[in-house]
Amino acid sequence: MSSELQITTRAQNHVLTNANVWSFDSSSIVYDGRSDAAGSQFDGTQIERVDVRTNEVVTLYESSDGACVGVVTCSPTDDRIVFIHGPEKPTPDWSYNAWHRDGTIVAGNKVMPLDARDIVVPFTPGALRGGSHVHMFDAAGDWISFTYEDHLLAQLDPDDPAHDGNQRNVGVSAPLRGVTVPHTHPRNRDGGYFTVLATRTTSRPIPGSDEIVKACEEGWINYQRPDGSRQRHALAFQGTVLAESGKPVVEVFIVELPDDLTIAGDGPLEGTATRRPAPPRGTVQRRLTFTADRQHPGLQGPRHWLRSSPDGGRIAFLMKDDAGNLQIWTVSPHGSEPTQVSRHPWDIASAFTWSPDGRSIAHVMDHSVFITDVATGEGRRLTPRTPDETSPRPEACVYSPDGNWIAFVRSLPAINGRQNQIFIVPAVR
Repeated sequence: MSSELQITTRAQNHVLTNANVWSFDSSSIVYDGRSDAAGSQFDGTQIERVDVRTNEVVTLYESSDGACVGVVTCSPTDDRIVFIHGPEKPTPDWSYNAWHRDGTIVAGNKVMPLDARDIVVPFTPGALRGGSHVHMFDAAGDWISFTYEDHLLAQLDPDDPAHDGNQRNVGVSAPLRGVTVPHTHPRNRDGGYFTVLATRTTSRPIPGSDEIVKACEEGWINYQRPDGSRQRHALAFQGTVLAESGKPVVEVFIVELPDDLTIAGDGPLEGTATRRPAPPRGTVQRRLTFTADRQHPGLQGPRHWLRSSPDGGRIAFLMKDDAGNLQIWTVSPHGSEPTQVSRHPWDIASAFTWSPDGRSIAHVMDHSVFITDVATGEGRRLTPRTPDETSPRPEACVYSPDGNWIAFVRSLPAINGRQNQIFIVPAVR
């Protein structure tokens, strides 16, 4: 086993996002200061960076006016970061929740709102009407994905068939142009990127169909089409369908996006007062897995985001095998029977990431950090097995861009109870 290193020691909590927490040059890690990633309180006020060589900590952003921030990720190509920003000067009718949050980009001393918001008719193309969450740069460092919920639809009766209900979806922001909105509401805001909804959900899906009620936990994928060309902008995501029995089942979906997000498809990009925003013209949403008839149907396990192999050929997810053990599986972006990768005697216990060379996947299992060899399915334990209270946490197990290190979090005893601290462990012998 390798020797792990504790990177943070300050008397506060440190929370890692599930991927993209390393700087592009693998020299530092970004994190937020929420009291606990698994808690219901979004209460962090600082975004920080720690140098893994010197343990020097730098504050990259500090919120003001009662706002909280968190869930920070890095660009894979430069020093930009993006994170969730909660409402400034929150009020009882506009406090932090799934549809009252947005993204903020920081590059050095420059701070820029990511996604525009317009909640007053007539709405603005390129702006949405709610909250974005868990922002991830694509591999080129250009487009940013996120999950989304809609403020306007959240105010309506979800059982009324006259309008759409508020459902979790996946959205995309692209640096095509900035978006300026009318300041007809105090919570309207301009955005630096053009933002659209990428997925399509329905409040009343037909059992046994490919219609979904929820889209979430997405991951970028850049893959080769059958004709040899590349699909540059696509997202794999978890979509909840109804089996023929009416039981919800979570399946793997993919949505392919056009290069130009500014052209409306079969509905307005900005939505209407009763309908959610529609994806751009040329968007194609496809279902990749059909698991309702398995002994243990659907994706399961700890909260995890779908992650593509670096070459785009395989999408990894968690699902139980016939014995009921939670394992790593993959599926082709073109659709196929899922392939079982791991056959461990223990359940996979965390979100996961691929190594940059695509040969292994890092994750938590049996109270330790492991890497699983994708070709053989064999696991290698990197950290000693520890008691429950100090085991690596399930939210993050993240390869560095150079493939040399894996970052994770442990909960350690502290003067005022327990605190989450960041560790790294060598990924190579």
